[in-house]
Amino acid sequence: MGLRDLLASGKVPPAQTRAGPLSPAGAAVDVDDVEVRYPCDPGDPEARALDGVSLSVGEGELVAVCGPSGSGKSTLLHVMGTLTSPARGHVYVAGHVLDGWTPRRLAVLRASTVGFVFQSINLLGHLTVAQNVSLPANLAGRPPRTTALRVAELLDLVGLGSKADRPAGALSGGEQQRVAMARALVNDPRLVLADEPTGNLDSRTGADVVDLLWASHRAGRTVVIVTHDMRLASQAGRIVHLRDGRITHETRPPASAAASPPLGQLLRLGQA
Repeated sequence: MGLRDLLASGKVPPAQTRAGPLSPAGAAVDVDDVEVRYPCDPGDPEARALDGVSLSVGEGELVAVCGPSGSGKSTLLHVMGTLTSPARGHVYVAGHVLDGWTPRRLAVLRASTVGFVFQSINLLGHLTVAQNVSLPANLAGRPPRTTALRVAELLDLVGLGSKADRPAGALSGGEQQRVAMARALVNDPRLVLADEPTGNLDSRTGADVVDLLWASHRAGRTVVIVTHDMRLASQAGRIVHLRDGRITHETRPPASAAASPPLGQLLRLGQA
């Protein structure tokens, strides 16, 4: 059975049997004592981007990951999303222990379970907006008619229904990021990972993206956001702080912050 057939079947192959701790009950994604090494200068040939990181994110939780540049935030997100395999430690996604999984098996899980929103957006400019959004669904082998209806629904949701047939490269940065949000949600993922989703946007267009992320969370999805913006982080239920590849501490914003109007609304009102 090929990759497309596996995706279309909706079946994620089981992991290879290997000794390791059990995934915590109720965790959407869990990393346990994870280490990621990157080649560096001759004096430090294997610098650690992540050094013994353990983090569990529950189903339906909204978590922000903060820290200075180079602290390992994006690497942690890539590990959670199965884009980067650790040199040491264990990774669990949606109850699956990923020890020993091949790239093909990881691709099956990633396509069916994880939605990514990157700062760099990563749209294909020569394709139309609708074609960009439909790409993950096409890879998953979903029926064309079902995909077309889902794409239209999502583009209406992000306010771009009238631009479905325009080349993605002709849109503004804010519009492209909204297309990227729609693309991330097209397969209805359980886990949404956002890496500095507002980093390249002005306040108004960034507010639109924030609203979409919060709407995804309210719909029951697990959302993990990497951000430098503490206003954005303070709206999460938990903030994880990284420095030099290690988690230094976690904080929980006051209940009043979580209950306050969404950051997108505050930005539009000019109150942030």
